Amino acid sequence: MESPHMTPLITPDQMDALLANGARAATGNSIDPFPVVKLFTPDAGATWLITEADPEYPDILFGLCDLGIGCPELGYVRLSEIQAVRGALRLPVERDLYFKAEHSLSFYADLAHHARQIVLA
Repeated sequence: MESPHMTPLITPDQMDALLANGARAATGNSIDPFPVVKLFTPDAGATWLITEADPEYPDILFGLCDLGIGCPELGYVRLSEIQAVRGALRLPVERDLYFKAEHSLSFYADLAHHARQIVLA
């Protein structure tokens, strides 16, 4: 049973948006959506800006992934693997409840490439 203080990493509404972006990407058309959700490790410096989920395999996500080692990259990641990540203090990954993307994924990726980490402002 989930604790009342725990929040899901991805809400149903966010998953709907991720799946819709994934369906658009699957058509072969070039898309550059705004990130839907930001996930992070509170004790390890890893951050994920997720834009889409595979409509056939919703565990497979796409976005900007930064494991906190100075080389953020665009790529695929499994939600189940993110859920299993623990930081130095064994804290689980969290969803940034206040994150609201202001730019497209390519904008954040360009900033991250130059800064060697995800930069939001």
